[in-house]
Amino acid sequence: MGTVGLSFGSPTSGAGFDVTSTVNQIVTNMQAVETPWKNQLTALQAQNTALTSIGTDLSSLSTAMQSLTDFQGVLSEKQGSSSDTSVLQLSSAATSAVAGSHTIIVQSLATTSSYVGSTIGASDTLSGSLTLNAKTINIDSTNNTLSSLASAINSGSYGVTANVITDASGSRLSLVSQTSGASGTISVTSSLTDSNTSSSVGFSQTQPGADAQLIVDGASVSSASNTVTNAIQGVTFQLLSANTGESVQVEITNNNSDVESALNTFVTDYNKVLGDLNTQEGNDSSGNPEPLFGNPTIATIQQSLQTALTFLQPANTAASSSSIGTSDTLTGNISISVGSGTAQSIAVPTGKQTLAGLAAAINSANIGVTATVITAGSGATLSLTNANGGAAGAINVNSTGLTDSTTSTAVTFGSAQSNGITSITQLGVSVNNDGTLVLNTDTLSSVLNSNYQDVVNFFQPSGGFTSFGGNFSTILDNLGTSASNGAIKLALQENSTVESQLNTNISNEETTISAQKTQLTTELNQANFILTEIPQELQQIDEMYSAITGYNQKQNG
Repeated sequence: MGTVGLSFGSPTSGAGFDVTSTVNQIVTNMQAVETPWKNQLTALQAQNTALTSIGTDLSSLSTAMQSLTDFQGVLSEKQGSSSDTSVLQLSSAATSAVAGSHTIIVQSLATTSSYVGSTIGASDTLSGSLTLNAKTINIDSTNNTLSSLASAINSGSYGVTANVITDASGSRLSLVSQTSGASGTISVTSSLTDSNTSSSVGFSQTQPGADAQLIVDGASVSSASNTVTNAIQGVTFQLLSANTGESVQVEITNNNSDVESALNTFVTDYNKVLGDLNTQEGNDSSGNPEPLFGNPTIATIQQSLQTALTFLQPANTAASSSSIGTSDTLTGNISISVGSGTAQSIAVPTGKQTLAGLAAAINSANIGVTATVITAGSGATLSLTNANGGAAGAINVNSTGLTDSTTSTAVTFGSAQSNGITSITQLGVSVNNDGTLVLNTDTLSSVLNSNYQDVVNFFQPSGGFTSFGGNFSTILDNLGTSASNGAIKLALQENSTVESQLNTNISNEETTISAQKTQLTTELNQANFILTEIPQELQQIDEMYSAITGYNQKQNG
């Protein structure tokens, strides 16, 4: 702490000194102890701003990856086309649709049953009754005109919609079924009479209800509506005209353009995060180190992203398909072969009769596969993977000798899977010298056209192996702010703890200084009072001296 030089002026002048200024000078000197704490707070707040910005960009990157890993995301999108949109037009292709080509012949369109009544005067009244689909409407004063009768029909549950048609010849009641196709055929019985002319009002069918008839890939299909939803899985199309002599080609394709856009967004968001990290490794415009310069969190994120980006997905996989508990007891053995190699039998090890124990035994056997246990809740899957592609790396499993003794069920394996895409570079993504990514859309488009399902397998999580997309998503969760153990979240929490302690230190110091300021003000006010009283006291002494000695100092001095 520095020193404060106090100046009280001439002690005999009676002027005293400025207490407030003197106290403030002393307090300012005492507050110097807080300066390092406040400087550290400023640095931590700058770190928080940078960390929050990186966390936001990591969240955007996670969202970009999620669009590719989501089973209902862009990789599941389908689009379709019709070779003759005057006959058949596609409305939608849902995620459940399967890419492929279909041939459709529209033999007839669906029609809706309808009737029309005979013409009467526009102001004529009715009597009698009308039966629609076995429900009778008796005519009274509330429904004895065509208009009021139409309103009564429309407000009831007769399965038809009524409308009054008026032209130069008069008015007629039109009845249209509310259900298209054969099942919506209307039944009409009229006992209506025109009270003005005493003539009966009859109804005639203007259109029968009939289902659309079409042939889809050689199979006869009927549809009650011209909007067909049951002919091709996940596809809805509209029938516009019938032409028995024309085969309409319907193509259902994967939505490559949206996939390309999603991967481009991922590349852009990845580069944004990398730019954030690279910025923190240098100096700002004033030449000062960036807030996170040398911060270990930056190195952690950089290394994790590099690991995620270079992750190699297994080329061949096989996995258990039966339900197995992580702690279930296994007995027996499993036979595994790779490619054209000889099958090797591996027994469940004594004392380690769990999936984890069996996985360890398989790995110790060095037969060309890597065994891991993938857990989900209380259940688990035994995953077998091989980095070698093609037939040479194909995994063949015979588990007929393996039993889950806890549940007394056989341990089964699903069909082995071969992944043609094992690295993101195969999708046209390359790395620049500064670590940023660039996407070659021509390469990606070619892969999507030739190997779409392998692209799906590459990104979407699987219960039988760790996909690139699943691994990348897990790593991102461990870096951002969404997970409790995210690197950014932990760094912010650590800073918050330090900031809290620093603020406590500053607050405690301010409390101490405030008390000292009060005491100091009191003491200096007392000292100042004494100083201002000195001239008067000297005068009193002078007078006393003169009185005692008869010597006048002012006259003789």
